[in-house]
Order: sequence, then C-alpha cells, then structure tokens
Amino acid sequence: MNAFKQLGLEDHLVQAITDLGFETPSEVQEKTIPLLLDNDSDLVALAQTGTGKTAAFGFPMLQKIDINSRTTQGLILSPTRELCLQITNEMKLYGKHCKGLNVTAIYGGASITDQAKQVKRGAQIIVATPGRMKDMISRRLVDISKIEYAVLDEADEMLNMGFFEDITEILSYTPEEKSTWLFSATMPKEVSLIAKKFMDSPVEVTVGHKNMGSKNVSHEYFLVGARDRYRALKRLADVNPNIFSVIFCRTKRDTQKVAEQLIEDGYSAGALHGDLSQNQRDVVMKSFRAKQIQMLVATDVAARGIDVDDITHVINYQLPDEIETYTHRSGRTGRAGKSGVSMVIVSKSEVRKIKSIERIIQKDFIKKEIPSGMEICEVQLKSLANKIHDTEINHEIDPYLNDINTLFENVSKEELIKKFFSVEFTRFYNYYKKSKDLNTPSGSHTENYRADDNSTRFFINIGSKDGYDWMRLKDFLRDTLQLNQDDVYKVDVKDSFAFFNTDAAHKAKVLEFFTDFKQDGRFINVEITEKKSRDRNRGGGGRRSGGGGYGGGRGRNDRSKRSGSRSEHRGRRSDNNSSSRSPRRSADFKPSGGNDFSRARKSRRK
Repeated sequence: MNAFKQLGLEDHLVQAITDLGFETPSEVQEKTIPLLLDNDSDLVALAQTGTGKTAAFGFPMLQKIDINSRTTQGLILSPTRELCLQITNEMKLYGKHCKGLNVTAIYGGASITDQAKQVKRGAQIIVATPGRMKDMISRRLVDISKIEYAVLDEADEMLNMGFFEDITEILSYTPEEKSTWLFSATMPKEVSLIAKKFMDSPVEVTVGHKNMGSKNVSHEYFLVGARDRYRALKRLADVNPNIFSVIFCRTKRDTQKVAEQLIEDGYSAGALHGDLSQNQRDVVMKSFRAKQIQMLVATDVAARGIDVDDITHVINYQLPDEIETYTHRSGRTGRAGKSGVSMVIVSKSEVRKIKSIERIIQKDFIKKEIPSGMEICEVQLKSLANKIHDTEINHEIDPYLNDINTLFENVSKEELIKKFFSVEFTRFYNYYKKSKDLNTPSGSHTENYRADDNSTRFFINIGSKDGYDWMRLKDFLRDTLQLNQDDVYKVDVKDSFAFFNTDAAHKAKVLEFFTDFKQDGRFINVEITEKKSRDRNRGGGGRRSGGGGYGGGRGRNDRSKRSGSRSEHRGRRSDNNSSSRSPRRSADFKPSGGNDFSRARKSRRK
C-alpha cells in the first residue's frame, strides 16, 4: 500500500503525490497529516525549512474542504510574495485531480483588481501575504467570514517582519470555530504569544527539537580580521568551484555592495533585497533557479520563500541581529535529503555569538581556516581536470582538427597538457601568489591596538551605560559619518566612553562632524587619543577632561542620556585589492546581476 494512503489520504490526492514522484512522507508529514485528517483541533508544528511543511497542511486542507462550494474555506498566510506563489503552485499540483478547485494567490506588486476577480469566481483556498490581504479585506474585495481552516506558515518570520497587527486584524474577520494550524521553524516568545491569542489548546508537533538546525547541514566558521571579510568570501567561493549559494548580509546596503563587488570581480552573482522592483526580483530569482547566478547575495527578509533544493552552501557574510534567524538561513541548504554547508565569516568580536547559536541549534560549529592561495590554485586545477575528463566530445569540431593537429604536431602530450592547464592555473596563481594569510588567531574578542601610521584612534564620550555595545556604536558612527562598513574598526566600549579607529584619511571629517555635535540635548564629543594612551589595557590611557572629552580637548558637560538613534542601513567598504584582478575575471565567467524586493523589517538590536 502507498505510504501516503496509509496516512489516510484519498485516492485522488495519492495519485497527485505519485505524479509528483513522492514515495515516502517526511517526518513532519507523517506526524501531522493523520492528526489533521482525524481531528478539527488547532495545531502548532515546529519543523525546519525544506522538510515538506506545505504538503503537511496542504493535503489535509484539500481533503477536508468542499470542492463543490464556491465559498472560501481555507486561508493560508505567508510572509513574502515568493513564498505565497510557491505555496499556491504546490497546492494546485496537490489538487490537480480535484475538479473545480480554485486556489488564488493574493500578494502585493500585482493587480488587486485581477486578484479580486479570481476570488469572486469562487476561490475555495486563498494564499496571501498579510499586507495585501488586509488591504483587500478593507476594500471588501474578499470574504473570509466562513473559512474553516487558517494556516500561519513561517509564523516566526511573519512576526519578525512586523506583521503581528496585520495578522491580528485579518483573523478578527474569521469565525472563532475555525481550525488554526501554525507552522514555524523556531519557537520564539512572539510565536508562543500568537498561539495563546488565536488558538484553543493546540496540539504541538515537533520534528527534531525546537529551534534545532537541519541534521543535513554542517556548520563551519572562519575567523578573519574585520577588514578581510570580503577577501575571505572570495576565497571560500574559489575553493568551492561548483558553489551554488546564498550569501546573507544584514542590510540592503551591504547586500547590494557585496553583490556589485562580486560581479565586478567576475563572479556570477546577484542581489536580492527590499529596494528592488518586483520585476527586478523576478529576473534575479529566475536567473538563480536556472543557475545563471551562482552566488545570490540576500537580506533575511528577501530570502524568505526561496525554494531551491540544490543550494550547496549558505554563507553568513554577517551574522544576523537575531540569533534565531540563523536557523532560517541555514535551512536554505541541506534540503530534500541533500547535504549542505552553512559557513560563517566572523571577526574576533563576534566569536561569542557562535556559542549562542550552538545552544540554539544544538549543533557544534567546526572552526576552519580560510584556504591559502596555493590551496585554491590546486583545487581549481583539479576541478578543471575533472571537468575536461567528464566532458562529452562535440564532433562539430572535427573539421577544424587538422589545423589544430598541425599546430601542435611537434608538441609532446605532456607539454600539451601543461600548456592547456596553464591557461587556467596561471590566472589563479598570478592572483594568489603573494596573497596573505587571512586567518586570525583565536583568543580574546577584543583586538589589541597596534600603532599604525595610516590609522587614527579616537575617544568618544558615550559607552555601555548609554546603551552601546561595540556593534551598535560602530553602526552609529558609520551611519552618522556616512562611512562604509569597515571604515570604522577596533571599537572598544567602556562604561561611559569608548574608542574607535578610522583610516587617517577620515580624521578631518570625523573631527569636523563632531565639532559642537549635539543629539537629544547632549553633546557627543570626539577627540584624537594621545600616543601614550594607546595601551587599551590601561582603559585608553590619558586623562579625561571635566567635560567628558579626552586629553584636555573641547569637552562640554551634559549628563542627559541620549535615547539612542539607531539606523537600519549600513554600508560596506570595498575590500577589493585594486592592484590585482580577481581570478574569476575571465571569459569563462559571465556574471549576472540584480537588485532586490521584499518587505524589510526594522533591524532589531540586542
């Protein structure tokens, strides 16, 4: 007997499953389908991305609704347009043998009139994003007062994106006696809150452990200097010639910058973030699915709904603000039973976050070294050899072989092989032959300050008592001064003051900007530290002025606390080595680019 039929599914649904090539139900399907078919209870299901959650709620809903009725009976809410369309398409495939079934997608960026017409024709199931659904309800273009089943898919992400109020309002238009099914990858307190608010004694199904990462994903971290982050990314790409990856950045600005750098260096990359038009987003995703883009640089919000089973690597270019978000990122790889790798590029100040993530996902990270230039050359050479060995001969070249053979008639086989492979090997060798070691030794998360003629060290009269840690202060400085990501570095935060570095070229700009700079009624004073103060273990050395300045500078005393202005947008300085071209800059690599779409949520800082 078919394994899915044993779960209680009717023949026409089992036939659709067979048509799709499914043979064995996943763990979440095995646990939830019989439960939802036999009961009308509410459900909270915790399972990682890529474990088959859509089928877990999709098949029971299709079996329980009345196909012969034109009344809307099922509502599925998802966080993004991409995921909304994905669920809609899957539901149509699952119900391909259900005559008269109408599954309608409601999402922003498309004609609301066309969507309303589809609903009016009789949509038994509506799949919607919260924003557009709320809009259509307010315009009385949709009626969900008689639904029997409501699904909150990727509930944790919808709440992280700020949809709590929208969801609350949407569900207020639904009947109390409906069944609510909540599916989530993690169980933060916000998800628990929504379960208590909208559900009645829900049954809980957990696949694995709460918040635990996928068993098919291995986790690695690479410790580098903050200013070597981009160079490290390129090496990780070069040492994995067949990489097909998603690279995560925290902000739209960083996402676009990194993608542009990769494209400029000859990598097949594209960006996916909230500033893209819908058409741009569609172009990028189409290119990524066709593998014309090998490296998709994305924000967390924009990446929701990416359903591609062959992603080999997830690279955390920057760790997320919320530790739980890491679970969603790593869930992009290791799908459909395949193995995957989640890599994290960290500086010393971020190592402590690795331990926090390990506790959440209940898996250990492996510390690995950024490969050396010669290791990359070896990998690329062997990859080319295997590619040539496995290439099928195209006999269309036969008419040209005589001329080619004549050209090489005095060249031995060994010499010919060397010449052939030198074409590719020389590119990488010339680029990497003088490359430095990017690995940073493990140790304390604070780096000792080293005198540098090209660096200026500053004192600033705000610290941890004002709500700053190193990351928040760095964000404040670079956004206030309009500097790039790595133009502010070696940030050291004390109780009531802090230190930071910029390149000497920015010294005049920093001093000029903070001359008489006042925020929320308080003067923020910045001074250049004296040379004798550069021992950080002495708290920065020197002498504070009475006005909160440093080294007897132009301080003003104002004890009022600043409320803390926090920007969402961050920048990144180019880490390219301008004196040498990237080894990917070749006719063999045809970069594809893009920008981005999606609803961005506010950055939530710790």
